[in-house]
Amino acid sequence: MEVILIKDIENLGYANDIVSVKPGYANNYLLPRGLAKVATAAARKVLAENLKQRAHKDARILADAQALAETIQNLTLSLAVKAEEGKLFGTVTATDLAEALAAKGITLDRKVIAVEAVKTVGEYEATARLHKEVKATIKFSVTAAE
Repeated sequence: MEVILIKDIENLGYANDIVSVKPGYANNYLLPRGLAKVATAAARKVLAENLKQRAHKDARILADAQALAETIQNLTLSLAVKAEEGKLFGTVTATDLAEALAAKGITLDRKVIAVEAVKTVGEYEATARLHKEVKATIKFSVTAAE
């Protein structure tokens, strides 16, 4: 019996896969728990259309992420932080970088920005994960505030 998996099932397949299973397994376990549905001709057409739409949507999201990455990489941020003799009072965090990007008109969640501890004045780089396939490098300089 062929079924379309709704959720990922270990040792069987991933969501939206069409797999062949024994009728008892499908009727007694997969179907009642909502883990799969019978792979009828209509269900196959719906699945094909959903996968086509999702592929189109994913391509658009990837293109947007690549455009944002290009914009971010061409940008250099300047952060003025309280410092004494080159050492900062505190550290520059992902939140600080997100706020600096927001001031430039780029909205980015602080959780996607990875920055190592910045405790001195100088030039640094951080990484932003914009998509599972797209990462951008954020260049920024830290200067002492007057």
